Amino acid sequence: MSHAGLFEPLALTRGPAMKNRFMLAPLTNQQSYPDGRLSDDEIRWLEMRAEGGFGLVMTAAAPVQQVGQGYPGQLGVFEDLHIEGLSRLASAVRAHGSLSAVQLYHGGDRASPELIGTPVSPSENSRNGARSLNLKEVEQLRDDFIAAALRAETAGFDGVEIHGAHGYILAQFLSPTINQRDDRYGGSFENRSRLMLEVIDGIRSQCGDDFQIGLRLSPERFGMRLAEVRDLATEIMRTEQIDYLDLSLWDVTKQPHEEEFQGRTLLSYFTELPRGNVRLGAAGKVMSAALAASVIEAGCDFVTIGRAGILRHDFPEQVRRNPEYDSPSQPIAVQHLQDQGVGQDFIAYLRTFPGLVAEEGTRT
Repeated sequence: MSHAGLFEPLALTRGPAMKNRFMLAPLTNQQSYPDGRLSDDEIRWLEMRAEGGFGLVMTAAAPVQQVGQGYPGQLGVFEDLHIEGLSRLASAVRAHGSLSAVQLYHGGDRASPELIGTPVSPSENSRNGARSLNLKEVEQLRDDFIAAALRAETAGFDGVEIHGAHGYILAQFLSPTINQRDDRYGGSFENRSRLMLEVIDGIRSQCGDDFQIGLRLSPERFGMRLAEVRDLATEIMRTEQIDYLDLSLWDVTKQPHEEEFQGRTLLSYFTELPRGNVRLGAAGKVMSAALAASVIEAGCDFVTIGRAGILRHDFPEQVRRNPEYDSPSQPIAVQHLQDQGVGQDFIAYLRTFPGLVAEEGTRT
C-alpha cells in the first residue's frame, strides 16, 4: 500500500468505517476532574484530533473501577455521573467525521496508592502492597468492565478498546509471573486468559450489534511471553468477537527481546497470523509519514499514533499534504503545545518525559 493508501477507508465488521487508517492512541493527559468527569480541556484536546483528521479518536485509559485509577486527572467510566461529559465528547468527535472509542482500563497493582489506597492484583504483590482479589471480586471486575462499556455506548461512542497491555490488570492476569492464583483464573494459559475473554464476550453479548470492540495487547515486558500473546491473539481473532487488535510494541521496527524470536521484527509475528475480519494495527514511535506508511506495508490495516498526535493535532492532514512529513523536533516550545490544544495539566505531565518540553523562554 502506498502513502495514498493511508487515506483509504477501513471497513470494520461492526458499525461505521474509519475514514482513513489513522487511529489516535489512548494518551494519558491528566486533564480531567478528580472525580473522573471530563474537563473542557480534555474534550478540546480530543476534539482537535478529530478535527485534525484522525479516523478514530480514542480517550485516555479510563478506569472501570475507582480502585483501578493510576494517575491524577484521569477520566473515569466507573459511574453514571461520567456519562454527561462522555456524551459531549462523543458528539464533538462525531461532528468531525471520526469514530470514537473509550479505552477501558484498570491499573491493578500499578494503580496509584496515593489516589486509591491499597491496590489490587491477581495475586498479592509485596512490591507495592497490592492485595489479591478474591474470586467474587474477580467476577465483579469482569462485570465492571462490561458495565463501563455499556456507559460508553449510552454516551454515544462507536465502541471501546479493552486495555490488555502495559502490565495493567488484564495483562497481570495473563502474566505467569504475576498471576499466582490456583483457581479458574490462574495456573494454565487457558485460565490466565479467561478474564480477558470473559470481558470480551460479555461486552459483545450486552452491547448493540454495531458496537465496536478493540483490544490492546503488548507482547513484551511485565511478564509477557511472546508465544503466549501470539497464541492469544490467534484465538481472539479466530472467534471474531472483536473488531480490531491494537498492538502496542514500544517501537514498530524493533525485534523481540526473547532471543529465540530474534532475526525479524516483533510486528511480523502478528501480521502473519490469520485474522479473518478482524483489523490489525500497531503503535510504537511512529513519527513520520514514511514510517506510518511502512506499518501498513508491513501488513497492518491501520496505524496507531501517539506522541506525533500530541505534537500535531492534524498529523493525518500533515501526512496527506506531504509524503515526506516528519514530526517537529524536540524539545517542543510550550506555546506550540498550547496551539495544539494541550492544556496546562497535560503540559505539566509531559514535562516528566526528558527532552520533550522546552524550558520556559527557550526558542524551538
